[in-house]
Amino acid sequence: MNFITQHVSANVTDLGNYPTARSITELRQNGGANLCFLDVEADTSKALASIPDLLTINSSLQIVTLLGHNDPDLILQCLRKGAAEFLIRPFSSDQFQQVMERLEKLNPTVANVENSKVICVVPAKGACGASTVAANVAIHAKRLNKGKKTLLADLDPVTGAISFLLKLRSTFSFVDAMAHESEMDASIWSGLVVQSNNLDVLLPPENVLEIPFVLKNAGQLIQFSRTQYETIVLDAGAPYGDWYLSMARLADEIILVSTNELPALQSAQRILGYYETNRIPLEKVSLVVNRYDDNVGLSQDMIEMALRMEVRQLIPSDFESVQRALLDGKHVPSTTPFGKSLLALAESIFGKQESKLAKSSLSGMFSNLFKRKS
Repeated sequence: MNFITQHVSANVTDLGNYPTARSITELRQNGGANLCFLDVEADTSKALASIPDLLTINSSLQIVTLLGHNDPDLILQCLRKGAAEFLIRPFSSDQFQQVMERLEKLNPTVANVENSKVICVVPAKGACGASTVAANVAIHAKRLNKGKKTLLADLDPVTGAISFLLKLRSTFSFVDAMAHESEMDASIWSGLVVQSNNLDVLLPPENVLEIPFVLKNAGQLIQFSRTQYETIVLDAGAPYGDWYLSMARLADEIILVSTNELPALQSAQRILGYYETNRIPLEKVSLVVNRYDDNVGLSQDMIEMALRMEVRQLIPSDFESVQRALLDGKHVPSTTPFGKSLLALAESIFGKQESKLAKSSLSGMFSNLFKRKS
């Protein structure tokens, strides 16, 4: 298994075997990687199981699976697990170049465009207000980072609430975006999103029955979004299952929204355990306590002690301000206690966001590497 690390010299790391928890942690601590070539033929079950783990190394990591023959079912399994591309032996120069060119369009890190930041907002349980937090944080992010394109994507296929919160309707949804993944470009994308508060919004389908397939992986959708936007806020809707795990793995930061009530905090504890079991680094999870009232439920100190995690932001209960915003289809004004807290959260995430340029181009780097490979 070969990794191309994030350096101009295109350093190659050969693990020699399928990754362990230790090797993944070491790669993550050493700055991650841009690209991984994964041999699926040697041990198919281990290779498939390792793909989700590898995606925790770097949110922009592209995995190319190496196959011994053309097996459509196996290719589909790899892609659903999170692989970006595949190569079939014997590799030809043309096949290799085509794969690299497709990756260059998908991967913002090696395509010489600014790095984007993906925030995934996840509720501890239903009715915690995660969608309200996601919408308001995205609106503040757009205002904080003037001139930078911002996307708010509601990827909850069942209970997505962004269209209701912002009073939006669209003929298209993220399901249509996934259906056109192989041919997606800026012109197609512009027809799928709607505008609100100077940002682009990608909505879920209005009818659950409009989803013609089982949702497994949001990887390609998120990676394409990275090529179009500097700031991306995902409203995940839930934590459990492959679809939601794929968002958590590819996000740069996860905002876990809870209230200070015991049932919600117990759910938050279970989610943290679930993430840990699925090797999602807990250091990229931030806890936000919504509708906080120190007269009801646990105090901040007790919450931090119970979850062994600092509370990043307390958002006070402000029913009237939220209801007025809902009726108007707008964000909660930053002059209210609720709005001030959300602005402070957005500033802590995006306020000092800096642009980063990729250090090398993909095609040149890999064409040289391919020539050296015998």
